[in-house]
Amino acid sequence: MEALNAPRGTQDILPPDSALWVELEGIIRRVARSFVYEEIRTPLFEHSELFQRGVGSLTDIVCKEMYTFADQGGRSLTLRPEGTAAVARAYLQHNMANRGLPQKLFYLGPMFRYERPQAGRFRQHHQFGFEVLGAGEALVDVEVITVAIAVYRTLGIQRFTVLLNSIGCRNCRPNYLAILRESMTPHLDKLCSDCQRRHAGNPLRLLDCKNPSCQPYLDQAPHSAGNLCLDCRSHFQEVQRLLDLIALPFQLEPRLVRGLDYYTRTVFEVTSPDLGAQNALCGGGRYDDLVATLGGSPTPGVGFAGGLERALLILVGRRAMNSTPQPAAARPDVFLVHLGPEAQEKALLLSQELRQAGLAVDQSYDTRSLSSQLKIANRKNARYTVIIGENELRRGVAMVREMALGQQTEVTLTSLLAHLRTKG
Repeated sequence: MEALNAPRGTQDILPPDSALWVELEGIIRRVARSFVYEEIRTPLFEHSELFQRGVGSLTDIVCKEMYTFADQGGRSLTLRPEGTAAVARAYLQHNMANRGLPQKLFYLGPMFRYERPQAGRFRQHHQFGFEVLGAGEALVDVEVITVAIAVYRTLGIQRFTVLLNSIGCRNCRPNYLAILRESMTPHLDKLCSDCQRRHAGNPLRLLDCKNPSCQPYLDQAPHSAGNLCLDCRSHFQEVQRLLDLIALPFQLEPRLVRGLDYYTRTVFEVTSPDLGAQNALCGGGRYDDLVATLGGSPTPGVGFAGGLERALLILVGRRAMNSTPQPAAARPDVFLVHLGPEAQEKALLLSQELRQAGLAVDQSYDTRSLSSQLKIANRKNARYTVIIGENELRRGVAMVREMALGQQTEVTLTSLLAHLRTKG
């Protein structure tokens, strides 16, 4: 029978690499705590309508990349391709506004997109994200950007550029879209098939095209930031002023629109020259209409998301640069060696006692010889082995061997824990 492998575009995270993931998640949680964001966990799958309405039915995510299936009740469900729509749905469903505004939330977890697998890009990938719901001030946009910077600075990246744009709101964007569509109409037959489709349905997505043949025409497109209403222009100017105030470098990027329809006003990406050609770290923006689109009251929102796989490469690179050892396999403080059925039972009782005292304890599970069990203890790099045979059991003692030194001491069972504690 042919062996089964993980599906294409997914990966197993094995020990000791899994320890790096725990370290990375710990960094994100510490940053969240310092900015007073609370963790939210949403389901891995949602009703497909959530993403069709929230992300946008004409986006590449919804049109090309979602894992959608019918459950046994005939309902259309989708593995979540991104996190913000699910957070907004949870905010609305659970009346989180009653907890007080703004709600400052963060998440960690897997996302799913049907893409061509390549280095650093998987069909099941992992994201972290920070979201603020219920605050529309420019100051909140800047805080969210600084949260992203704090995460990557903690990972060891020091040089950043914030790419910044504003794509307007429901009041000024329709006029801009009409101008954009009109400017591209003379070149329509020269644009790729995706751009021709977007021209009719969602012209803002034209600016997101990566097809080289379209770039000369899209570079001539009018800029959204030059077609903002008074409120959006004022908001965008305030974001820039506050970024200047905290000396955070930014660069205006008129083609930046992000790939999701829920964005309004501020959109941004964080890049770093320290990463080479693939310099993008994360991206996000404001989404003031998303909650209302999902059936709630108008609620401003802003947030960003970044890939954990990319952040992990940064963490691994930093450790290599600093000659920091990569995580080793889990190491027991104590390995219990038992000889005989009664000694095996005593080892089981001792393991409970020692673990409750905070020690990492492992043991042999069968009736191997003393030398075989000691080989296992060596392979697991145990600090100490505690050897109990029938003779030791009758005398109420155990032999404690300090593995690195090869020294062995007889210790009474009643004083075993205290002896191990004195050894540190």
